[in-house]
Amino acid sequence: MTTTVPDTRRLAPEADPSTAAQVNQDASLYERLGGCYGIAGAVDVLVDRLFANVKVNANEKVHEHHGNAANAPGYKFLVTAWSIEVTGGPKCYIGHDMHEAHEHLKIDKAGFDAVYLEIKSTLFYLGVPDAEVDEFMAIIDEYRSQVVQA
Repeated sequence: MTTTVPDTRRLAPEADPSTAAQVNQDASLYERLGGCYGIAGAVDVLVDRLFANVKVNANEKVHEHHGNAANAPGYKFLVTAWSIEVTGGPKCYIGHDMHEAHEHLKIDKAGFDAVYLEIKSTLFYLGVPDAEVDEFMAIIDEYRSQVVQA
């Protein structure tokens, strides 16, 4: 039995900016965001911005995590995996559900809104089309009640 291993040395067609316009608009949000490569790239930028965001870090419990740069790689992995799943990509998220993951942080509405705005600003900064930004932000907003607990 011969197994074909995909060639991961090249970007998937949907992750290559030169072919992004060719992605079928009926494709999943995961595909339209560039698949694993596109989402991981956006999360890389986003997490750096979140760790530096004064409003996000106004919550002492959040700052305990974001204030330690050693936490960034693991956090980037979890946010990438979560984003891949919720946008229609493969199952790969190993973290807790959103309520359990944020329960101890006592995030209030202002803290959630600061993260929400940073996500939206990052997607805008990276040139993600409006339709995909709106669709992704609707997903984020669906989790508001599970994250806001103060």
